[in-house]
Amino acid sequence: MRISVVIPAFNEQNAIQRVIADIPSSLITEILVVDNGSTDETAKMASEMGVRVIREARQGYGWACMAGIEALERPDIVVFLDGDYSDHPEELEFLVHPILQGRADLVIGSRSRGRREPGALPIHAKFGNWLATKLIRLLFGAQYTDLGPFRAIRYPALARLQMEDKTFGWTIEMQIKAKKLGLETVEIPVSYKRRIGVSKISGTLKGTLQAGCKILFSILKYGLWKA
Repeated sequence: MRISVVIPAFNEQNAIQRVIADIPSSLITEILVVDNGSTDETAKMASEMGVRVIREARQGYGWACMAGIEALERPDIVVFLDGDYSDHPEELEFLVHPILQGRADLVIGSRSRGRREPGALPIHAKFGNWLATKLIRLLFGAQYTDLGPFRAIRYPALARLQMEDKTFGWTIEMQIKAKKLGLETVEIPVSYKRRIGVSKISGTLKGTLQAGCKILFSILKYGLWKA
């Protein structure tokens, strides 16, 4: 099966090559790094690794993910992976396994259920994940434990979701819509380590507040969305 990896990246020059190097090359068909308006050498460092680099000047996690999707050449499976080296790219094989077995349309890598390096997930990020997943369970009956960015999805299922969020609500939109459309979703434990550099979201008070408000807004918004 054709497996494509989309890596949204903003100012990740010190991490991006390590992320690419650890992706199991025997499993994947292509790697796309989406340079989301970086002001450093992210695009250059990614290009040196021989992967395709897509430019998306409109900043926002959702913008970057959608730019990557638009550039894909109709794969069977799409894997989303952050460019900060906080995930363990070598665990990609475990992430796609339930899809390859025909047991899942969407697989979420759960940091809450996996091994975490001390300090990798700040307290406010842990609380935000707990609160968001609790609300999703209460409102939609979905048994999620995390909104982690490391995830895999069948391409036809991704097309059905008609993703539209441009910023912090991307992951939660995907998970709520997947539940409402009746997609087979599986969570697997994934490892998580301290990222290289400072997080643009959880690393600042402003980013944390913006992400928290957007996630709560998204839960309410997609609660009204009709599948």
